[in-house]
Amino acid sequence: MPGTFEPLPDGGAAVALDDVEISIIRSLAVQLLELIGPGPAEDAPDDPLAELFAEGPSEPPADPVLKRLFPDAYGDPEGTPQAKEAEEQRAHSAEFRRYTENDLRAGKRDNALAVVRSLDALSAASAGESGAVLKLSVEESQQWLGALNDLRLAIGSRLDIADEDDTDLLYRLPDEDPRKPMVMAYLWLGGLQETLVATLMP
Repeated sequence: MPGTFEPLPDGGAAVALDDVEISIIRSLAVQLLELIGPGPAEDAPDDPLAELFAEGPSEPPADPVLKRLFPDAYGDPEGTPQAKEAEEQRAHSAEFRRYTENDLRAGKRDNALAVVRSLDALSAASAGESGAVLKLSVEESQQWLGALNDLRLAIGSRLDIADEDDTDLLYRLPDEDPRKPMVMAYLWLGGLQETLVATLMP
């Protein structure tokens, strides 16, 4: 089981992680939380109705990683639209973003926090031991899956990975390439993600 998720009888998943792996995943999840930003202020009024109609940003983020995590909802995947079409797409994307990005950020924040908390609980339970087996419920597995996907998107953006051909090139990077540690993390997280998906399939 080392390095791969396996299904549990209750529908959850388990993976054996050593101390270094725990540290790497936790560090990446914390960095993701910092990138996404804080949630609503603690002193904000606890008004579900106001929260429902709270408006988020209408412009895409400047950071390329955040652009990858929160892409425009409308666009032409086949090519560059005409000026009028492009303007309409921007307007639709801005409107969509205004009412959805806060919820998307909250979901990604919750997933990353779930990863950090489960790893902290694992480290506390296995104090003095070298690594441990992480056991996740079905809900926790879904949160981990979301966080692993976001981490890979973030790292992939930093590595300028746009398609499968770019991924193939990563395997041929020389060891002295400064991107090598990030590439290794990207590929390793991909393996974790793939095996976790397999455990959640009926």
